[in-house]
Amino acid sequence: QVQLVESGGGLVQAGGSLRLSCAASGRIFGSYPMGWFRQAPGKGREFVAAIWASNGRTYYADSVKGRFTVSRDSAKNSLNLQMNSLKPEDTAVYYCAARASQIMSTTPGDYPYWGQGTQVTVSS
Repeated sequence: QVQLVESGGGLVQAGGSLRLSCAASGRIFGSYPMGWFRQAPGKGREFVAAIWASNGRTYYADSVKGRFTVSRDSAKNSLNLQMNSLKPEDTAVYYCAARASQIMSTTPGDYPYWGQGTQVTVSS
């Protein structure tokens, strides 16, 4: 049974920082790529960042590159997203997701496992 539980969302002013965490249970952690997605009101779910399990290689959406950092903590079985220099357009529900194969993807439909989401609100 795979379970992903996000935490760390909240309200922050523009320019501020937040750190999201995703606690993962099951065999996926350490085996397959994991990623962060977000969904703003009235919009589709979009890719934010992902990390390979085998070598820790990371990949980011252009909109967050240089501001967000994705990482894994194997000791805690957690996936993290450090978000700096936040902008009002970063406001969304953020989701942790996991692949079930070794192939990296930025497409939400390719991720079979999802957390419940955590709200991030950035005020101007």
